[in-house]
Amino acid sequence: MTPWKTLATVATADGALELRQRGERELLIVIAGRVLMTSNDRRSEEALATLACRALAVRSPRLLIGGLGMAYTVRAALDALPVAARIVVAELTPAVLEWCRGPLAPLTGAAVLDPRVDVVIDDVARVIAGAPHGHYDAIVLDLYEGPHAATQRADDPFYGPAALARCHAALAPSGVLAVWSEEPDDAFARRFAAAGFDVATHRLGKTRTHIVYLGRRLDRRLDRRLDRRPDRRPDRRPDRRNGPRRG
Repeated sequence: MTPWKTLATVATADGALELRQRGERELLIVIAGRVLMTSNDRRSEEALATLACRALAVRSPRLLIGGLGMAYTVRAALDALPVAARIVVAELTPAVLEWCRGPLAPLTGAAVLDPRVDVVIDDVARVIAGAPHGHYDAIVLDLYEGPHAATQRADDPFYGPAALARCHAALAPSGVLAVWSEEPDDAFARRFAAAGFDVATHRLGKTRTHIVYLGRRLDRRLDRRLDRRPDRRPDRRPDRRNGPRRG
């Protein structure tokens, strides 16, 4: 069998992030020696974006995707959304964007270069926290591992109660929060629902089962109280299109 060739390596807080290639079209992203994603298996990334986009009822949706990866999530969202849609992708590692503009571009038809896409180098948790109230129609979190046992702490920046409350506030009425998970996490599903979302669970695949949690934002009296506060009036500043790992 043809051996893997390392095309690029970059240091991250989670370990060495590597882009590898075998043959002409088979590519792999590895972090700290663990396979993060491969060009030969993109079904769960595509399902994540497709499920989120199908749940939208607005004509000009604004979508935030956390995690760029190989840009399969972005490509699937572009294919499912109208031409008036706008997608902000928050990616933590600048090299990943360069890979998606370079050796990974043929896999997705250079999705990151589509005029509907704006990629920002930032932590998606920060982007969500800085978003005006009700700014996004959908938030898609396609992050490394997704919710699991180690993310149960209350202050987890992506899956804790406060993080979910910030997602709820950043979404428009009936907006959608879609979360990719490597495995089922019942505790997360309960937190998700308790944060004011109507949650559905989608199991993907028959062998290694990945999960998509799809939550529709429910109205809460808290939101109505916040809307009446002077500091939570609609923000008229320009968009803050400002996030981590898969994609």
